[in-house]
This record gives sequence, structure tokens and C-alpha cells, in this order.
Amino acid sequence: MQALRTTASVALAASVLLTATGCTSGSSGTGDAPAAPKLTTTTPAATGALDNVNWNLPMGEPTTLDPARVGDYSPSTVESNLCDPLLRLKADYSVAPGLASSWDQPDATTLVLNLRSGVKFWDGRTMTPQDVVASLQRQRDPRTQSVNITLFASVKSIAATGAHQVTVRFTKPDVLFLKALANGFGAVGEASYVKKAGASYGTAKGGLMCTGPFELASWKPGESITVRRNDAYWDTALKPKAKQVTFKFVTDGSTLAGALLSGQIDGSYEISSAAAKTLRSSSAGTVYYGPSAQTNYLTATSPDSPLADPKIVQALSLVLDRDALVKNVYDGAAQKLKTFVPPFVWQKAEGSSVYSKGYDALPAVPAVDVDKAKKLLGQATSKKRTLSVAIPAGDQQSLQTLTFLQAGAKKIGLKVVIKQLQPTQMSGLFYDASLRKGLDATMVMGYVEIPEALSYAQLLTASDSLFNWTKYHNDKVTALLGEAQSTLDATKRADLFTRAQALYTKDLPLVPIASPYERMFLNKRISGAPASFAYINMPWAAYLGATGGATS
Repeated sequence: MQALRTTASVALAASVLLTATGCTSGSSGTGDAPAAPKLTTTTPAATGALDNVNWNLPMGEPTTLDPARVGDYSPSTVESNLCDPLLRLKADYSVAPGLASSWDQPDATTLVLNLRSGVKFWDGRTMTPQDVVASLQRQRDPRTQSVNITLFASVKSIAATGAHQVTVRFTKPDVLFLKALANGFGAVGEASYVKKAGASYGTAKGGLMCTGPFELASWKPGESITVRRNDAYWDTALKPKAKQVTFKFVTDGSTLAGALLSGQIDGSYEISSAAAKTLRSSSAGTVYYGPSAQTNYLTATSPDSPLADPKIVQALSLVLDRDALVKNVYDGAAQKLKTFVPPFVWQKAEGSSVYSKGYDALPAVPAVDVDKAKKLLGQATSKKRTLSVAIPAGDQQSLQTLTFLQAGAKKIGLKVVIKQLQPTQMSGLFYDASLRKGLDATMVMGYVEIPEALSYAQLLTASDSLFNWTKYHNDKVTALLGEAQSTLDATKRADLFTRAQALYTKDLPLVPIASPYERMFLNKRISGAPASFAYINMPWAAYLGATGGATS
């Protein structure tokens, strides 16, 4: 989610061509929407060095870079290049070794992490098992306000068990803990530095102390964040070609397009569909489309919201013309969704065929049916006929989506009022109930950041979840997802998940909309960055470099 991170496409991705170099180039000479964009996980490898890259964060300035508290696009885009996790997410959404060179599960309730030797923090201090233990343990402390605290539900102990080893013991098997080590949850900070920084860790004042390919050089609130190359980086194969990357905070889509065209900003993930159309017709650079685990949907913000009524949810779903939406709002670069977990999440997972079969068996995305929608609205328990819906200010895609919904809702007697919130407030409402007061619903630009479908499903269905705003509860769904989390057999776990998915797709109060493809722009002087949504949890900037020899 814009904040529903963990803490997620075979059926989705099968309808498009995945290639190593496919893209829509600025040399195409056309601004028309691509009929079927070619998707790529990578861009051509960079060959030269760079003194500086100016990169944009279109969702605005981060509020923190503390890995324990990172739960949104902007902070994750920066933090993923600073703080290495124990496991590393790859561009195809598979998982590889990170600070842990390997791991073992000698029994169902034991996880042994074998750490790399010789890894150093930016200050030259060697990473120890104690740093790993401290980084994980501080997230159990409510004072840390970690977005990952629910991942400790089955953890019995975490301890250093060797010179390069940490062992985690569980009260019951738990597949989510291991997979979550590929995001901020698994990031390792220097224990003594973190303790000294206290509550200011991860802020402009408190800084960070990690092991990643870049280190935090400066943070000028309201202006920019600059990171510089870590020349002592442990992964010599991924030593950055860019000496530094400067992050800007341009949130207006048209302003960003102008800055990218002029070269003031070199690149950006999450460019809007309108900006992509403008940039495709220029010779300034290239727009790349990548497979994505992003999910867009409309959800109620409280149990008292009219959208918490299943009949109103179904009625709204029936007046939303998703074909027109994908064509006109997403510029053709999206897939309609039957539910809220996009299939790219399990594309590389064991049991992928089971997940795909379960997804295919879900009811088809409904066609527009105004008469049926009117009947459903008449059967609704809630009699409120006005919906106040939040979106980020300046987000044209969400605004256009709600405008489509607004027009359809009007036909059945529902009024949709659009509330545009500033980025900090919009991000904060996912964690702070007080910021949801006066709102009935919000547009969610979500994402599933680890390759495990049940991680995101539990966020919206578990009774004690921070994001279960409607107090949704289905005993069978809870039981199936709980059993899946404790099941180490991947095929059986996939079966349990798809059975739960079939149930919550019927009664969970949200309106699935689409899964947008990743849209990234690189100007013609740079290349190398991964093009898939996996960038959100991998050191993507370390791949950046010049398209030809050394340049500044």
C-alpha cells in the first residue's frame, strides 16, 4: 500500500511479453498509448562512471529512513540503497543471499542465518552477529514503532550462535519471517550507533549507519537527500559507478516531466501515465515498463464507512469501467485485477501453477451493469449516499480514476467527494487513525514487497492488523491463512492461500481496480537500473552508470 507494504504476476504477466531489453523508446516518435507494452526487468548495462545522478521521488520527501519504520515508496526507494538486508530481492522478484550468505532450517521451528565475514559498516567497523540480533530485536520494542512488529508473533528467541551465525527459534513454523528478511525488516544497522541515535535514528538529524553500496551524505529537509558511494562495499561485483545520487522531491507530474525533458532530473520510478506519454515522444531518454507487484484499489477507512457495506462495494464495482480506465488513465500500461494481490508476486515462487490456477478460478472482473448496481444499492444496510475519498494531492492517476468512479456512482445515486491530501498526511493516514477522521475511503497505491502472497492478504484480513480498518473477520479465512503461514511445503501453502483468496474475494470490503506496470524514465546519458517493481527493496542505484565512457 502506499503504506501497506508487506508490511506484494503468472496469470497477470502471461498476457505480456517479458524480455531482457523490451521497452518503449523515446525514439519511437509517437505519444500514443502502447497497445501492449513490452515489459522488462532490466535496462541495458551501464558502462561508464558518473559524478552525480539527480533522481526524483514523485511521492515526496521521506519522513524517515529508519529501515524498521520504512513503509512507503519514497523512503524505501532511498533506504534500499543504504541499508543491506540479510536476504536480497532480485529484479525478477526472486530472493538471493544478502548479508546472510546462506541459511538453513534444521527443523520446522529453527532458522539458522550464516553471515558473511568481513562486511563493514560505513565507519569501518565490522558487522557482527550481535549487530544482526540487535537490529531484529529493536523491532520488537513498541517504542521503535516498527512497521514489521507483527512478524515476531511466532518468534521465541533470536541469538548469536557463532562467530558468523544467528539462530532464530519459533514457537511454530513461520514462512513469512524468512522471506521478510529481504526488505527493511532484514536490514542491519550498527548496534552502538543505533542505540546512541535513539529516536532520531533514520532522520536528517540522527542519520544512519549501515553496510550498503551508498552512505547517507546529507539530508536537507524540503530540498534534497544526497547519498555517496561506499568505496569499501563488501559486494565488489556491485560497486556503484555513480559517485553520488541526489534525490529530489518533485510531486507534480507535469513539473517532473519538464525536469526530465530538460535534464535537470536524470530519472525517476513511478512516473505518471501522462508524463510517460509526453516522455515517449521525446528524444531525451527512454521510458521503460516493467512487471510489477503494485495493486490499486479503493478501500473503506472505518467500520462506519458506507464502503464497509458489501452491497455498496459490489455496486461501485459494477459502475467502474475498468477497460476504459486502463486505456485512458493508465495509458494502457496496467492489467485489471480480480482481487488485490497481483500474480507477479508468485511468478518465481514454488507452487506458482497452483497460485495461477486459483487466480484463474476467481470470478471474472465484472462488466459495467448500472441496473444491477442500482438494485444492490437499494439492498444496502448503509443509507449514507456520499463517499469522501482521499488521494494524494497532485496524483493525477488517482484523481482521474476517482473521476471515472464519480461519474459511474452518480448514475446510481452515490456522490463521491474527492479529498486531496498532502503527501505527509496521505502517507500518515495508513498508520494514524486520527488522520482518517472525516474520510470514508481512500485510493490505495499498494504493493506487495516480498514474494509471498499471504503476507499482503493477512494485512487486510487479520483481526489485529494495523490495516484492517473495517474490522473484517472471517473465521475460515483466518484459519486458512494461518495454516498457510505455518506450512513449509510450498505447494500445500499455495493451495491453502488460494482457498482463502476465494473466500475473501467475495466479502472483503474493497474494490480491486488494476495493477499498473512499473514506469521508469532514464535520460539518454544513464542506464543500468532495474525496470521492475523489485527496485523498491533492492540496491537499484548501484546498477546506474553512464551509457558510454566516463562522464560527469
